[in-house]
Amino acid sequence: MRAAFRYLGRGSFLARRDPRVLILVAVLFVFGASQLRDIRQLLLVFALALGYYSLASIPWALVRVQWIYLLVVVSMFAAFNAILTGGQAGSFEGTDPHVLVELPFGLVLTAEGVSLALTQVVRYLSFAAVGFPVAYAIAPGDFGVALRRLGLGDRFSVMIDLTVRFVPTLASELSETIDAQRVRGYEPLARRGGLRERVRRLGPLFVPATVGALVGAEDTIDAMDLRGFATGKRTWYRELHMDGASWLILGAFVAFLVVATFLNASGGSEHYLLPIFVP
Repeated sequence: MRAAFRYLGRGSFLARRDPRVLILVAVLFVFGASQLRDIRQLLLVFALALGYYSLASIPWALVRVQWIYLLVVVSMFAAFNAILTGGQAGSFEGTDPHVLVELPFGLVLTAEGVSLALTQVVRYLSFAAVGFPVAYAIAPGDFGVALRRLGLGDRFSVMIDLTVRFVPTLASELSETIDAQRVRGYEPLARRGGLRERVRRLGPLFVPATVGALVGAEDTIDAMDLRGFATGKRTWYRELHMDGASWLILGAFVAFLVVATFLNASGGSEHYLLPIFVP
């Protein structure tokens, strides 16, 4: 488990804060934004999330692919859900739909469905904007420490830390396997041939990459056993300190959660039908 997400926010405003703040902010934001259904409110929330995201100073060029991939996947699932439900979900359930397009198999695209889809896209992009600093603005060695300082047990904190590291570790193993195959004259990512041929060429990558990841995990387990992990009380060398800015950020997102909870409980956040889509 030697790899980790790249520390792209090094030196930024958020990177200089206590890492516990970034984790707690993400949790508070998800709980708060999940309670809001009005797209007008969620657009304000998205602006808040983008402002927070900008404090991490993550270079756009290095995360552009992740953002594009996320936007495509979220949009596809939102559109699929809008078509299947016909917009009859949430606050729109039981209302007379405004049909925009009639589709095969008795499916329809409605103004309500489009409004719901856009609401979902804005919500999940907001989640991503607050979640990216957790991956890229926390020093790799501080993630497990932050979880432990939040009151989680030693085993659980280390387990989550290693699980997070497994994703980039697997990507690193796959990249090394591709390079090794190319050195031997085999090009697994060649664009020649049809789809079936391209998929077949990827076969020799999966076995060595998977075995390499499992061997690395076994080495990590052996190293922890040799150091007596979980045999007694564990000490952590890294100390964390909350400064004034950390408390201010945390307080702002606690206030956001309180407001979102109040709006949800009082019925002040229902799905909003965008008039531009009403025929």
